[in-house]
Formats: sequence, structure tokens, C-alpha cells
Amino acid sequence: MSDTAVADTRRLNSKPQDLTDAYGPPSNFLEIDIFNPQTVGVGRARFTTYEVRMRTNLPIFKLKESCVRRRYSDFEWLKNELERDSKIVVPPLPGKALKRQLPFRGDEGIFEESFIEERRQGLEQFINKIAGHPLAQNERCLHMFLQEEAIDRNYVPGKVHALASHCVSGCAAAKLPVVSLPST
Repeated sequence: MSDTAVADTRRLNSKPQDLTDAYGPPSNFLEIDIFNPQTVGVGRARFTTYEVRMRTNLPIFKLKESCVRRRYSDFEWLKNELERDSKIVVPPLPGKALKRQLPFRGDEGIFEESFIEERRQGLEQFINKIAGHPLAQNERCLHMFLQEEAIDRNYVPGKVHALASHCVSGCAAAKLPVVSLPST
């Protein structure tokens, strides 16, 4: 056997890991938590909202930390937008619990703490599956859902490009003119 054959099968020498590497922040991360459910309103106008907190260092997101309040219908909107405009398979949302909404029940129905917690867990799984998908991370609707205080339901669907958003903000910071391209 020649020396080159042995060299091809040798292990790569890696740098020894220190405490900063072992316990420091990961190179790329995206954390989304759903927490602090609050039920608001009365009668038929009663609903539950959840805080959606996101932390990331992925360059595709313009904000590295955000916290917005969303209700179940907002999650339905996101699911419908992704199914309509993206090429990804969108996971199911936790169920609507129609039987819990019937009148004359002996309990609080959809406003019972155990149901709210079960739904919160399902929504957290849903949004983490969606946001963890590389193709979904480029969708404007996901960015709006995670980072904008209010959802603009009349937005123009499309992709988000990390480089383009950095360029525009960089041009504005440098007081350079931003030139709009003519529409075709």
C-alpha cells in the first residue's frame, strides 16, 4: 500500500473544543416559544391570544428577537398562505375543537385551562416545524407572522432575500439614494 492511500483514510485533525465553543451560542439557531395565553372579550367575541417569541441569528430574519401576540385564526391564516404560495408540505394545526364550542356545556369549553395548554403546545410544534424549514424561512408571510405587530392580510406574497434587505438598509444608513426599478 502506498503512502497516499493511507493519507486518504486518516482522520481529519480537528481543533480541540474549549468551554466557549462547548457552551457558547450555536452557529445558527432559531428558537420560537408560544407562551402566556390570555383570554379576552366576552360572549361570542371571546378568544385566546398567545405570545409568540422568536430568537435567531439567521441572516434571513431582519429582527434577531421579536415578540408578538397571535390568536388561533392568525395561525390558520399562516397555514393557508403557505399552502397557497409555497412548495412545502404544511403540517396540520391542532384541531378546532368544535364540540367544545357547543352551548350549554358544563365546563368552559375552549376556554378551559387544560384545553388552552394543549392547544398552546400544538401551536408551538406547528410553528417550529414551519419555521425550521429552509424554504418556509424565505416566505414573506412567515416573517410578517413572527415579526410584525399586526398582520397585513392584503400583503403581496413573495420571498424574502437576506442580501436585498441588508442592502436597502445599508443604503439608507449611508444616505445613498435607493433607486426603484420600473415595474414590468
